[in-house]
Amino acid sequence: MDDTTGPEGPVSFERYEHVTGPFFHGTKVALQVGDELVPGYGSNFQEGRVLRHVYFTSVLETAVWGAELATALAGSDERGHVYVVEPAGPFKDDPNVTDKKFPGNPTRSYRTHEPLRVVGEVEDWEGHPPEVLQGMLDGLAVLRAEGRDVIFD
Repeated sequence: MDDTTGPEGPVSFERYEHVTGPFFHGTKVALQVGDELVPGYGSNFQEGRVLRHVYFTSVLETAVWGAELATALAGSDERGHVYVVEPAGPFKDDPNVTDKKFPGNPTRSYRTHEPLRVVGEVEDWEGHPPEVLQGMLDGLAVLRAEGRDVIFD
């Protein structure tokens, strides 16, 4: 078994209690402590797509990527936001970065149908150098051009 998954195995809606935080969510949106992130909003990565899940991670670096990519893809020069969040209900491994892409969930990324409550903001996170961010954006553009920018929601 891949040791990034842990001895408990994959995280599912039925088996998630063994995963502990803190949990993070990176976004372009300014929120306040107490706000809730809920499904039903547009994807930052596919125009016109409304998501049925809310995505989060227990790895700060993964949330930083989320914040940076969300703002860059929106055409914003503003700094994104990384929030500390608490899931209100069951969650499972995010199949967009697990399964065939990254077996074992090394990014410790999850998704839920339930709200995520904002309990704090990480303000001292370090972004990636511009050339690294551009490399990630270029990679996403290639996936999009090849029709491989699939979101399993």
